[in-house]
Amino acid sequence: MSSSEEVSWITWFCGLRGNEYFCEIDEDYIQDKFNLTGLNDQVPHYQQALDTILDIEPEDEEENHQSDIVEQAAEMLYGLIHARYILTNRGIAQMFEKYQAGDFGYCPRVYCENQQMLPIGLSDVPGEAMVKLYCPKCCDVYTPKSSRHNHIDGSYYGTGFPHMLFMVHPEYRPKRPSVQFVPRLYGFKIHPMAYRIQEQAANKQKTVAHNNNKR
Repeated sequence: MSSSEEVSWITWFCGLRGNEYFCEIDEDYIQDKFNLTGLNDQVPHYQQALDTILDIEPEDEEENHQSDIVEQAAEMLYGLIHARYILTNRGIAQMFEKYQAGDFGYCPRVYCENQQMLPIGLSDVPGEAMVKLYCPKCCDVYTPKSSRHNHIDGSYYGTGFPHMLFMVHPEYRPKRPSVQFVPRLYGFKIHPMAYRIQEQAANKQKTVAHNNNKR
């Protein structure tokens, strides 16, 4: 860095509004080439992106003219490294602190009683799905409440992170809710047969409507 007063790229990136789900990856982890195996084939401008993350100034002046492209590549590379880092002991410890502090939000399900959630990807392939939130109590996934998190790629957390965290800390996995919501009408439980009758009636009405439109 050109000045001791400047923050590192990693600290700057994780401090951006909307990036609250990221933790700060140790630079020692990033500098170990073994941890980055295969990422050079997934990220364009790989070396420039890596230099950006590690605060290494570009030697080629032409790279400065591609700053926006390189910055996007750096964000993608950081995200893919992040998905690997949070499966390590150090990464799990950092994310666990954020989990306990409620940084990832709370489950909206009533009977989960404000259970903290964890970020999760529905795919490990970049570009397929945005990040979701996993509730370890009801074991379901939800869309983040704030729209500022809707741009984060789910592959930056991976499909297995929450499960790895509770493999390491099984004592912190919450028990499944003892109470389940039961639909009632006039105080009586609605029989499953009622739903089947409703579905049949709905299908019949759709068929009638379709036939009428043909006339």
